[in-house]
Amino acid sequence: MQIDKEIQSDKFEDDYHRVTINILFTYGWLGNLMRGQFEKHNITQQQFNVLRILRGQYPKPATVNLLKERMIDKMSDASRIVDRLVQKQLVTRCTNNKDRRAVDIRISDQGLEILSKMDSEYKAKDYFRPNLTEEEARQLSALLDKMRG
Repeated sequence: MQIDKEIQSDKFEDDYHRVTINILFTYGWLGNLMRGQFEKHNITQQQFNVLRILRGQYPKPATVNLLKERMIDKMSDASRIVDRLVQKQLVTRCTNNKDRRAVDIRISDQGLEILSKMDSEYKAKDYFRPNLTEEEARQLSALLDKMRG
């Protein structure tokens, strides 16, 4: 559905304004679709993002700074997210052997298990395939990359 109909307004300054609203609306739409997947496993979108980063690092540890650099939502408080994941036993935290001031963070077996389950339950293409071909998805991704410069 067109953004004008979704938000019941066609008052845009220009097409740049329209695309800005459309991207923000689509971000919310996609977040709402995915929220159910996260809630089913008792994690948030930000926690999922951190778990995926840690799985990509596995078996090497990560630091909070590395997580901050790679997170999708740069405004997230990575330290608090890690604290919650430690409480849920999805990650472990220990002192770095080479630099005692640094803290190493690793995904736990339980964290790997949750991501594995989610991988089998959720495929991004399932959300997009009804409305976009794979070529259109590639074009959209390229345009978003271009937009960010």
